[in-house]
Amino acid sequence: MMAPATVREQLEERERRTLRPHAMLVSNSKGRLRPEPEHEYRTAFQRDRDRILHTKAFRRLKHKTQVFLAPEGDHYRTRLTHTLEVSQIARSVGRALMLNEDLIEAIALGHDLGHTPFGHAGEAVLNEVYEPGFLHYEQSLRVVDKLEATRHGRGLNLTFEVRDGILHHSKGKSILLGRESEHASTLEGDVVSVSDAIAYINHDIDDAIRAGVIFMSDLPQAAVRQLGATPSERINTMVVGLIKGSSESAIGMEREALEATNELRAYMYNTVYPCEAIGREIAKAKKLLRELYFHLLEHPADGSDDGDPSDSLERRTVDFVAGMTDQFALQLYQRIFLPSTGRP
Repeated sequence: MMAPATVREQLEERERRTLRPHAMLVSNSKGRLRPEPEHEYRTAFQRDRDRILHTKAFRRLKHKTQVFLAPEGDHYRTRLTHTLEVSQIARSVGRALMLNEDLIEAIALGHDLGHTPFGHAGEAVLNEVYEPGFLHYEQSLRVVDKLEATRHGRGLNLTFEVRDGILHHSKGKSILLGRESEHASTLEGDVVSVSDAIAYINHDIDDAIRAGVIFMSDLPQAAVRQLGATPSERINTMVVGLIKGSSESAIGMEREALEATNELRAYMYNTVYPCEAIGREIAKAKKLLRELYFHLLEHPADGSDDGDPSDSLERRTVDFVAGMTDQFALQLYQRIFLPSTGRP
């Protein structure tokens, strides 16, 4: 007599019955870096999602900048709220396309774990000072593969498909621009990649208007007419365009929505991100992180000597700086470089 199927096995069977032909079935996963026994109640992708959610790196995202550095106000996006918005958008798309939502959610929650303090300013500094170079998506993979730990040892030991989606999450630009480039190995990874772009385009516009950097009337009006006048309208139009524009074997966007989305994206990169108000704060953040990095190389006891001794001091210092929150970086800089205001 056969043993009754476990809950996990029933979930895997439900995927086989309900997901589209090119969706990634968890039962077809290429597996983990190190073999593990399967769980009775959760699939491998569900376990990956849970492991990511409980990491220290995920919790630190709430104090990492998205675009506006140290903003005054409670409603600006952080790296954590960005991550949650990406997850929501990607899961909505994945559900409509009958893709694997558990895989999508795991990739989305983990895609920015390696992001630096002060947004892309921190990434630019580490890429300048660290000779091998620094890219936040490679650091995100390093976080889940090595820097975080579970009861199974160093790293989270995630499945290949989640690790691949994290590594390739920045390819949304290529998909939107129609460029032939290296995509994620799954449709789910590509959904997260485009959803990342949809999220940051819209919430960065919202934050820029809130900060007084731009006004609604400054946006390309043809794109606004096509996509909508509010963030929710624009996101909905982009999401619907993504669902309708995707095929059985590829993720894409309908032409009208695609052209308007790319017009807004180009406006943000050409006008908003390089604007003087943002640039002044970025210059300060880059100076702060550059000085911290070189100080920590000379004085590793101040924090960067906690990593794997088999790694170089430079590599451990990069890991330490990349893992900082904005607040921690500011406090450490003050402690190291500024006179103490307390009594001796």
